[in-house]
Amino acid sequence: QVQPVESGGGLVQAGGSLRLSCAASGIIFSLNPVGWYRQAPGKQREWIATITNGRTTNYADSVKGRFIISRDNAKNTVYLQMNSLKPEDTAIYYCNVRGPSINSWGQGTQVTVSS
Repeated sequence: QVQPVESGGGLVQAGGSLRLSCAASGIIFSLNPVGWYRQAPGKQREWIATITNGRTTNYADSVKGRFIISRDNAKNTVYLQMNSLKPEDTAIYYCNVRGPSINSWGQGTQVTVSS
């Protein structure tokens, strides 16, 4: 399937902010829920946020109040605004698009939060 592409990862100091983007040609994000997941080395993959095609949002307890997921349908892009970052947020972040005929994952973008 067509893969979404994540971008915006990098190194940030604890307490700082970072915005991740998820975009792909061939996938109409407005028609499908889009989720963000993360996985640290040796850890289970963790769901962190989802936005539906109706723009309803849901967050894992670990990121509630700190992360914001949003859509820009004109740009066919989903964002994850990450605020008040903690060292435990360090992971590879993945974008996932799911629907009746799609379940597509990106390659991930590394986020590293220093103490």
